[in-house]
Amino acid sequence: MMLRAQTDPQGEGNFKVAFGEPVDTAFTDSLIADTSGVQLQWPENVIVRIDNILNDPLLKRSQLGLMVYDLTTDSILFRYNEQQTMRPASIMKLITAITALDRLGCNYQFRTSLYYKGIIKGRTLVGDIYCVGGMDPRFGSDDMNAFAEGVRRLGVDTIRGKIIADISMKDETRLGEGWCWDDDNPILTPLMMAKKADFIPRFIDELRDKNIHIIMPFNSDGTDEGTVPNGASIICSRFHPISEILMQMLKDSDNLYAESMMYQFAASGGVKKASAANARTHVKKLVSKIGLNPDRYKFADGSGLSLYNYVTPELMVRLLRYAYRNTDIITSLYPALPIAGEDGTLSKRMKGEYTHNNVHAKTGTLTGIASLAGYCRTANNHFLAFCIINQGVLRVSDGRAFQDKICTALCQP
Repeated sequence: MMLRAQTDPQGEGNFKVAFGEPVDTAFTDSLIADTSGVQLQWPENVIVRIDNILNDPLLKRSQLGLMVYDLTTDSILFRYNEQQTMRPASIMKLITAITALDRLGCNYQFRTSLYYKGIIKGRTLVGDIYCVGGMDPRFGSDDMNAFAEGVRRLGVDTIRGKIIADISMKDETRLGEGWCWDDDNPILTPLMMAKKADFIPRFIDELRDKNIHIIMPFNSDGTDEGTVPNGASIICSRFHPISEILMQMLKDSDNLYAESMMYQFAASGGVKKASAANARTHVKKLVSKIGLNPDRYKFADGSGLSLYNYVTPELMVRLLRYAYRNTDIITSLYPALPIAGEDGTLSKRMKGEYTHNNVHAKTGTLTGIASLAGYCRTANNHFLAFCIINQGVLRVSDGRAFQDKICTALCQP
């Protein structure tokens, strides 16, 4: 790979590395020698450091895609195989997060609601209760208690009817496209309690705990699926802001949270029975908006579990750049990213003096894949967006160690 100062043909470039060329160590040595003992200045020193890291034997038996963009100067700092299509693993969650914030806004809320249709006679509701799922993975015991309390506040102690699950928000698919059968995959349902697909039984138990009796129709278990009819009355709604979902989705790389996020924008605009295909439409629109051709990539799910996802480091960096330039997006996205040496999936990584607290990035791990994409701050206070994908690594720890070296090279003086 030959190092050289070069202007990007699209006017975005500064110093960068052309991809796919053999390493010219003689050139690197001469560049250092030409300084006559004077330490190289930024960004030339960063380029030399990264070029030396690319001599790692790991790259002889695996593939690398890398791109670094200087957001402060709005120019490419370094690139290597940046247009190579590769599996993203969990950095796919960045695409989901940025698309959701762009489509739904930073004030969007996940909603689960409770309705009834019928009449109240004395302390008996003659009619049905409708639980309307909004695919909120944070719906928990406090929310369930609020639902049961809402029924009790109607002044009833008996329900003569059914508890109906309205799961019309999304289609019937319960697993993502390209998910491995032997993974611990989440169940994709609009109605969930503590991330489990047992909402209705838990709700019935909660009602009974509050001494609310359910008299079920003959030959029925009292539950059914359906949609809220016209004229139904609201009992209670529970909300969780998108910021809370983002925090666990990115910090802890929660797959169910990511899929729930994807179905929020899939269902936006009033779409019923929303599908992953609806979600892809919005992802592709965003890719077109940032100036890339969406047909060059494959988007299968929202979490990165799928083996059918294919992205490039260039795409990831361009999306990070787009997020950085949009105040509403970056103010929600940046705090939710894992922080090197501090929290989330980066809590035990990059604790050195240069990277600690300076790298905020999403990790990704699948068999044979280690990825890292996000932002970092340099010693001279430049703000960078970067994406590193190591593909074909048999030991994920090797890919992570390689990525940590790259981030150190970016952050140190």
